[in-house]
Amino acid sequence: MNKKVEIIKALGDETRLRILNLFIRWGKNLCVCELVDSLKMPQYHISKHINILRSAGFFNSEREGTWIYYNLNNSDSSNKELFNFLKRYLNEEQFEADYELLKQRLLLREEGKCVVGFIPEKDLLKKIQMKTEEV
Repeated sequence: MNKKVEIIKALGDETRLRILNLFIRWGKNLCVCELVDSLKMPQYHISKHINILRSAGFFNSEREGTWIYYNLNNSDSSNKELFNFLKRYLNEEQFEADYELLKQRLLLREEGKCVVGFIPEKDLLKKIQMKTEEV
């Protein structure tokens, strides 16, 4: 019973739903700096919510160099069902806007990996613009 309560509590926050939405839509691993730039929230805030979601069993993580990548824990069939439900449910404007920002941020990846880290927003926007012009 405690695990179910922890799962329900983890889903009871807008920021955590926004984070889950990005993972569900992207379907691959993400690092905290990509979430920070997509959600326009401070790193400590995103990390706090990632830890809650991870404790609820929603995420796995792996370290690659200085980056820690998180991905959805799809090995649990209950999680898969929940993620499918959320994919259909999380369709409001804010969730769409978050995903659009994530797609722009992901243009900066090289060989599927984050290489930017945390940078000021104006520098980030310049890098995205340059990358968009290359494509």
